[in-house]
Amino acid sequence: MIGPRTTARPDVNGKAPDSPQLEVRAIPAPPDEPEPPEESDSSSRSAGAGGAVVTQARRVGAQVRQLLEVVGARAARGGRTIRRAWQHSLQLRVGATTLVVTGIGVLLIGIFLVNQISAGVLRAKRTAAVLQATAGLDTVRRVFADVSPGDIPSQNAAVTSAQSQLAATGSQAGLFTITIESANTSVSAGFQNSPDIPKSLRTLVQDNNLAIEYAPIPQPNGSTDQTVPGLIVGEPVTTQNGVFELYYLFPLSAEADTIALVQRTVLLSGIGLVLFVAAISLLVTRQVVRPVRVAAKTAERLAAGDLAQRIPVRGTDDIARLGESFNAMAGSLQRQIRRLEELSRLQRRFTSDVSHELRTPLTTIRMAGELLHSQRDAFPPELARSAELLQAELDRFEALLADLLEISRYDAGVAHLEMDVTDLSAVAASAIDASQVLAERQASEIILHAPAQPVPVAMDARRVERILRNLLGNALDHCESRPVVVTIAADDHSAAVTVRDSGVGLRAGEAGLVFNRFWRGDPSRSRLTGGTGLGLAISLEDARLHGGWLQAWGERGVGAQFRLTLPRRAGDELSSSPLPLEPDAMVDVPGSTS
Repeated sequence: MIGPRTTARPDVNGKAPDSPQLEVRAIPAPPDEPEPPEESDSSSRSAGAGGAVVTQARRVGAQVRQLLEVVGARAARGGRTIRRAWQHSLQLRVGATTLVVTGIGVLLIGIFLVNQISAGVLRAKRTAAVLQATAGLDTVRRVFADVSPGDIPSQNAAVTSAQSQLAATGSQAGLFTITIESANTSVSAGFQNSPDIPKSLRTLVQDNNLAIEYAPIPQPNGSTDQTVPGLIVGEPVTTQNGVFELYYLFPLSAEADTIALVQRTVLLSGIGLVLFVAAISLLVTRQVVRPVRVAAKTAERLAAGDLAQRIPVRGTDDIARLGESFNAMAGSLQRQIRRLEELSRLQRRFTSDVSHELRTPLTTIRMAGELLHSQRDAFPPELARSAELLQAELDRFEALLADLLEISRYDAGVAHLEMDVTDLSAVAASAIDASQVLAERQASEIILHAPAQPVPVAMDARRVERILRNLLGNALDHCESRPVVVTIAADDHSAAVTVRDSGVGLRAGEAGLVFNRFWRGDPSRSRLTGGTGLGLAISLEDARLHGGWLQAWGERGVGAQFRLTLPRRAGDELSSSPLPLEPDAMVDVPGSTS
């Protein structure tokens, strides 16, 4: 369909023309008319604008969250700093506590003083105001004696005259203003410059009472729009022309200034007093805490081995006596420690000297013993048995001398490691092979559970094998012909070996004693293996030299288990072990072999 259409088309400058132009267009009329392209463009622009707003809002929200996180982190850091300072500084705690307690006390006392002074000032003002009102009652009656209630000009003149006469008499209550009211509305409306009196007060006065009320009043000698705190005293005045209401308006500006001055004085004095007391407490606390800190630092140096440290002593007070006592204690400890060090040195030297000196006669005795032992078949049975016992005891005596020499090296601090990366499983297998003869003698067997893969560990293989031989010998000595189980496991940081027997076990508390020198759980029990009583003590020192652990567990009638834990790399510190100490918590080692 073709039809005319009138449109106002803009010119090139975007302005509408002055008159419409006629345009003829062909307008199709299909059943479903498509949406005009202008609306699609508008929707696209709206969607784009909405997306930009959402993006901007998200950006702002992210910035706000980041700011809150920074503020929260700084606040948490500050809180931790304050908490750490509070926990470590006695001076800070005493000063802060004194400040808070003194502040609360001064605040309560200040509030009490301000309230008492304010009440006293207002009470004096009120008493003087009542006396002034009572004294001026006769004067007002005399002035209003000849005034007619309906004569407003005469009443205004009477008010002015009463004010002049009352002001001339002077007053202890200070400056005041007089207002006359009447129950007659037409009469009171004629009074000039009559301020609003509270209705509650007027009701009391109209009931023939002397009433007092605190209320805002117009500022004297100023604009009526400006009010100040005031005291209003009202009383009825009975004259021949009726009953008038006489009100005294006393401004309380001077009293308010006095109370404000008192408040400022009390506040400043209280702050000064609190700061003064806090400073005194900090000073006194410093005088007490400083010697304590010096004593703590001196004690730390003494604990570190500097036995010559002493506390400087000044004066003769309690702190000085504390320093003298501390120095006396330090001197006594130094003498005792030096004495013990000297005794220990002499003991180590004696052990070392005796061990070395016994080497020569032991060699001679061994030569003679070996000669007798080699010819024992030609001796009678009694002499042959004696030769065998002599050879066995010589072997044990030689092992004892070797252990004593090794212990003396540890005591002297001259023992050192020959580190190399070695397979722990191979070292354990070598120790088991060396103990097979003893296992056969005890009618027992040794079972090994080890990973299929090698377990490389940085260690002194000789010392670690000696540890395992000592543990196996101890287990076989107490296994009562039951199997001894050796288990090996490792993780990324450590490797462990456990030696488990099912023999007599240990009593409660004996797990910490088995590593003592020459300790025996049962003194009546003979040493079937000929041990020296120093094997576990040497094993413990070997483990410590590697930076490892050697621990024991036992239960009477159940058995005992020893666990050796070593770091896989030299210098690493152990934090855990790949094997449990108690056998009840044992787990199967993946890929283990027996």
